[in-house]
Amino acid sequence: MSRKFSSVLSVLLAGTLVLAACGSDSAEPPENSASPEPSASVAPSSEPSAAPTPEQTNASDGFIPASDKSKSPAAATNRTDTLIIGMEDFKGLFNGIYGETVYDNYVNNTLFDKLVNVQKDGTYEPSVAEKWEVSDDKLVYTFYLRDDVKFTDGTPLTAEDVAFTLTVKHDKSYDGPSDIMKAKIKGGKEYKDGTASEIEGIKIINEHTIEITTTEVSASTLPNVGDFIIPKHYYGADYKQGSLDYMKNLHQKPLGSGPYIMETYIPGQEVRFVANENYFKGKPKIPKLIFKVTTTDTNIQSLQAGETDAEAQVSVSTDNLELLKSLGFLDIYLFPTNGYGYIGFNHKDEKFKDKRVRQALTYGLNREEIVQAVYQGNAKVINIPQSNVSWAYTDDIKNYEFNLEKAAQLLDEAGWKVGADGIREKDGVKFKIHFLATTPNPVNEAIIPVAQENYGDLGILFEPDMLDFNAVKEKQKKGEFDMFFLAWQLTEDPDSTNVFGTNGSQNEIGYSNPKVDELLLKGIQELDIEKRKPIYHELYKELNEDPPYIFMYQRTDILPVNARVQGWDLSSFKRFPFSLYQVSIN
Repeated sequence: MSRKFSSVLSVLLAGTLVLAACGSDSAEPPENSASPEPSASVAPSSEPSAAPTPEQTNASDGFIPASDKSKSPAAATNRTDTLIIGMEDFKGLFNGIYGETVYDNYVNNTLFDKLVNVQKDGTYEPSVAEKWEVSDDKLVYTFYLRDDVKFTDGTPLTAEDVAFTLTVKHDKSYDGPSDIMKAKIKGGKEYKDGTASEIEGIKIINEHTIEITTTEVSASTLPNVGDFIIPKHYYGADYKQGSLDYMKNLHQKPLGSGPYIMETYIPGQEVRFVANENYFKGKPKIPKLIFKVTTTDTNIQSLQAGETDAEAQVSVSTDNLELLKSLGFLDIYLFPTNGYGYIGFNHKDEKFKDKRVRQALTYGLNREEIVQAVYQGNAKVINIPQSNVSWAYTDDIKNYEFNLEKAAQLLDEAGWKVGADGIREKDGVKFKIHFLATTPNPVNEAIIPVAQENYGDLGILFEPDMLDFNAVKEKQKKGEFDMFFLAWQLTEDPDSTNVFGTNGSQNEIGYSNPKVDELLLKGIQELDIEKRKPIYHELYKELNEDPPYIFMYQRTDILPVNARVQGWDLSSFKRFPFSLYQVSIN
């Protein structure tokens, strides 16, 4: 690929970017999925952490303080009782157990509470549950609820609400994104199948104590049980086993126990909130909150004009970052995203069953050039399916640096020889790649010309099929592809059984490796983080050696905030909704 092309591509791709994918870990932008780590019960932190001080402009954790707060536009400065955060449009599923998109779940995190909350390092701390205990055999979880949590209509939150929430998620008619079956609650399958009228493993001890008994040791239990709580008296008034259609009528009339109360929802425009004066962590310091719909074309302009105080969906490019810094009045928070982009293989295709072919295609693609063109230094090429912010991450693996000679050698070893026409073939079959490409998508716009050139140099035909996202997913499900690009958004726990496990629920590429299956099972059956780390390090070495994907990049996320709003406690795991009750306008 010529330098000229790379330079031009960088300019073309400098704009804002949202990747879509289907997820286990979870889809970008939809958010559901994998399972966070059951840490030991610890005391919650009530004070926001100080922002990091090094000024950084490229892909890493960082904080760039405002250079001149006096430049804040009058429209923002004069707004003393209202915080406005811009983001992309909502789907309108404002129910803690039904939210599918990142943006709906920003709303749900503002309206609903969880038994346990994520900490800045990706482990867990008490929330509605002031503590929890796990039995010696690791099968029974006992949660002790706070006695001062109320829903916003004044009704106390009790163990009945937790039991109801878990029961609904087991219902056969539940079609939300949560996979409660990963919690392995005793009797859950029978309830889902309709052969039991209650779930044996859910036991209410008293008003503020609930006991959950599981059938097997699983690191997925805590996060799945400890998620959002919905009130039984409101959402359960019309509940009958096997029929949850009525609950959809309440999606835009939510009732929770969170720091804010939804006042108004105007589709396509905004969600308005007022502070919950009885919030158990303390009344929010800012009385009014608005989530305002902005677009990739308007979000920075909205900040500049003072129409918003923060923007939750700005792409980190050199141009955007320099523009945001130049405004002067913004504090800029930078985080390595907890997710990654990848090119998937169809493992049911004979040519991809040989790991040497997959390794060759990884060596033979100039990933660095692609990532640099799209993200301008604000993303890093990766080689395992894990974010470098995870406690499970390891860099003790092959780096697969671009090397056409190494790629050619591996293809020769795998029996793919260059024919008289310059195209590799094996057993009379030409090496041709049918690449499914979502459009519009700047990453695909970068991948295609690089792959055509690089793979062409190796004697491989690379033929892109440009389609919209839904069409790509449909073809992917039918197996009508060789390769495709998508991205995962990860949750806190490294378990990816549903993605890489043989017959995993989201393993649509047909990947199967007995050693990977063994390590995935071993990892999910261990609750101690320090004991889990070496298991996942070994897992990632195996996935690096026998690649299910061409791992592409981990990008950087950004939250630009008007510096008059202070008190944030942020990390790659702990996003802005968790801080809303404690931030203030200064």
